[in-house]
Order: sequence, then structure tokens, then C-alpha cells
Amino acid sequence: MAVVNPLPKEKAPPELHDTYEGMTKRFGRMPNFFAAMAHRPEVLQKFLPLYSAIISGGTVEPRYKELAYLKTALVNGCEY
Repeated sequence: MAVVNPLPKEKAPPELHDTYEGMTKRFGRMPNFFAAMAHRPEVLQKFLPLYSAIISGGTVEPRYKELAYLKTALVNGCEY
């Protein structure tokens, strides 16, 4: 199976540096899930508003949404 390693900020395109800084400020680091998407900057930039809408919107608390997607990843054997 192919492996896509997270892209460190030093290797990320300049248009993503603000994204890396914002994520680091929010999470204390750039989460690997998003850093892996950074190989395709246009995908990451389009995914972030969707992710934000899913996590922030609705009546379910964001922490429970995160637990749901982490559990789903675990059940499916996904490393991220």
C-alpha cells in the first residue's frame, strides 16, 4: 500500500504557509491529516472550509464529532 507522508512546512508551497501557521496556532502543531493533504494545496484549501463547517456547525459538540471520525478511522484501520 502506498504511503503519503505529511509535508513539513519547509517543503510546503508558500501559499500554504499561512495555513500551517494557523493550524499550529490552533492545535499546537500542523495535524498530520492536513499536512498529508498539503501535497495537493488546492485540495487542502478547498477541504478546510468543509471541515470547519462540519466541525463547527450543527447541534453536536465538536469534540463528539471528532471522536466519531477518530473511531471510524480506527474501525477501518486508517492511521489518520
